[in-house]
Amino acid sequence: MVKCVIAEDESLLREALQEQLAKAWPELQIVAACDDGASALDEIVAHQPDVAFLDIRMPGLNGIEIAEAMATASPATQIVFVTAYDQYAIDAFDKGAIDYLLKPVSYDRLTSTIQRLKTRATAGRAGSQDHTALVALLGRVAAGQAANPRSEPLVWLTASVGNETRLIMVDDVAYFKSDNKYTVVMTAAGEALLRKPIRDLLDVLDTTHFKQIHRSTIVNLKAVASVTRDDNGKGLVKLKTRPETLSVSQPYMLLFKNM
Repeated sequence: MVKCVIAEDESLLREALQEQLAKAWPELQIVAACDDGASALDEIVAHQPDVAFLDIRMPGLNGIEIAEAMATASPATQIVFVTAYDQYAIDAFDKGAIDYLLKPVSYDRLTSTIQRLKTRATAGRAGSQDHTALVALLGRVAAGQAANPRSEPLVWLTASVGNETRLIMVDDVAYFKSDNKYTVVMTAAGEALLRKPIRDLLDVLDTTHFKQIHRSTIVNLKAVASVTRDDNGKGLVKLKTRPETLSVSQPYMLLFKNM
């Protein structure tokens, strides 16, 4: 069986891609179908799939960031990017000869992509996408993203402390941690409860300062005192304003390589 991970945050499109793959590639085993980038990267590291279909824009880690981490975390996995409208990304993919699919995914285009994946695997070149070309591709797409910035990031939020509702400046947050359907906001003064899931924060936080270090934790880099790595590649974050340390999942240590 050929193992596959799908990362697509829109449920209807994710289910449609699964159905099309089941029809076009019966021997393909979809070991995980994820709705956010953090879960997808965890599943890719765990399963080391033969192929990964990565949506470009997802909460938290996007498809480009997952691909960058996979260069070390799962280098044998072939990557197919999926995009709806990013023309700058499409241009980059064409120049880099990297597989991509446009949403909504057409069956004919999907079968052509599958044939290319099979050909590479048969030739013993599975996962052998030119790493230099992929790095250059990621740089071009990142440049396109910088030229098309998102809306202004979140500056303040309201969260509950007991029966009180408090205004908290985002810069004062040391980290966010998931609590089922809610999010715990940790500051030097204590903790508060935000009545929304952590994934809803990922698209509104300033990604220059806030990094996901675990599927359930987002840390403010301004609050980080140090990041250390153990012999197994996992990390620990020590904070300036909080006594506890935070665990960094091994895949996310790759995102700190420039620190």
